[in-house]
Amino acid sequence: MKLNERSLAFYATCDAPVDNAGFLYKKGGRHAAYHRRWFVLRGNMLFYFEDPASREPVGVIILEGCTVELVEAAEEFAFAVRFAGARARTYVLAAESQAAMEGWVKALSRASFDYLRLVVRELEQQLAAMRAGDCPHPPRRPRALPPKENGCAVWSAEPPAASPAPSPAPSPAGASAAGSPPGPAPPPLPPRRRASAPNGPLRAGSFAQLHELYGQEVRALRSQWLRNRAQP
Repeated sequence: MKLNERSLAFYATCDAPVDNAGFLYKKGGRHAAYHRRWFVLRGNMLFYFEDPASREPVGVIILEGCTVELVEAAEEFAFAVRFAGARARTYVLAAESQAAMEGWVKALSRASFDYLRLVVRELEQQLAAMRAGDCPHPPRRPRALPPKENGCAVWSAEPPAASPAPSPAPSPAGASAAGSPPGPAPPPLPPRRRASAPNGPLRAGSFAQLHELYGQEVRALRSQWLRNRAQP
């Protein structure tokens, strides 16, 4: 595979969102020493820099045909990127914490096109099975929910039993019977009805019809209330 260095440098440092980024300790190829590098994951390419401000990457790892696994190494929180083949290189990396290591292992394991191809194939099989009726459909929503009045569902057109009204508190001594004028009355409530439209129950998917049906009554009652409030 031939890679253009200028294109790679531009892709590594462009403003597009990255899949993961952070410091990792990278073990040298010929030496056992670890070097702290700034790693950036974009798609199936893992770039590493001297520091976050660098404009050109030191190197890049193409994450195709590889596996990511935990290893025992001198550094804590170490993992390795292994490629198939006798002469293929193994990259040993180490994170700075357990959470960072788990995040990098998960991100690198899902970065290859092979993984994405498997995910797409699995989704296509599930979709084909659902269309053929081989697997159950997700549960449907109930038909039409009953309208609510004051936060309570109205299941019957019969009015509920009236609760006894609390007795008014005694007026303090010296207070006049005529108090301040009462404030404006609240808007009237919509009439009680069963959870069905005039021409039969609405289907579960016709939310727009249900919204329009009760919205007309609400708008009419609100207009009437505004007119009454505007009158002297």
